Amino acid sequence: MKILINEKITEVKDGLALGDVAELYKPGADVLILNGFPATADCLLKDGDELFLIRRGEVPTEEELEHLMAARHTPGVHALLKKAMVGIAGVGGLGSSVAVALARVGVAQLVVADFDIVEPSNLNRQQYFVDQIGQFKVEALTRNLRRINPCVTVEPHCLCLTPENIPIIFANCTIVVEAFDRADMKAMLVDTILGSMPHTTVVAASGLAGYGPNNDIVTRKISPRLYLVGDAVSEAKPGSGLMAPRVGIAAAHQANQVVRLILGEET
Repeated sequence: MKILINEKITEVKDGLALGDVAELYKPGADVLILNGFPATADCLLKDGDELFLIRRGEVPTEEELEHLMAARHTPGVHALLKKAMVGIAGVGGLGSSVAVALARVGVAQLVVADFDIVEPSNLNRQQYFVDQIGQFKVEALTRNLRRINPCVTVEPHCLCLTPENIPIIFANCTIVVEAFDRADMKAMLVDTILGSMPHTTVVAASGLAGYGPNNDIVTRKISPRLYLVGDAVSEAKPGSGLMAPRVGIAAAHQANQVVRLILGEET
């Protein structure tokens, strides 16, 4: 029978258990992933199974790393994510967290745009570190993402987005994440993409400030090419600041919607 072992097609005898194959092809492997889920050595294999054999603490090659990071994905998912190019407009609390999530799942290319620098007040919710204060966010984020997953290509643009440059910067992106703070910038990005980029979908956000109920943050399909995440009510204002937990919930909604779109789930 033919199975995949760490993404390589391999022919093995019928009737082998997972542990038998591990001993043959990666002696000492102590993490055994079968079809996206941890399994025990006595699991019998069948034709077409996908295996990942991992030794704890071993530093893999870059090629192996990509395969091993995808080990917990449902079979077939990684191949689609690996072809995708996603734009992220604004890399503050929302955008930097969306970027980290998409890098971890292995989206092939991220195009990130922001003109701002890392400030101390950003550290309560954004994916930066104290020693990056004063650096341009897109440059700091690019370095952080490369540390997380060197297999993902990051294209940084340090500038202010406008109706004129948005179609150029995100020209090859089928999905763009709106991650601005200001309402006028949100509207500008959405209007520009929906009006000028007919093959691009926007995943936007509105209403995620404070520490309100978790489940008030939802994802709504507003139109065929626009999704909106948030509770649509909780704006940032005195007495209702932006905090890591709720911003993180919204960012995870956005990132998951991006993954759903890449995989063809549009509802």
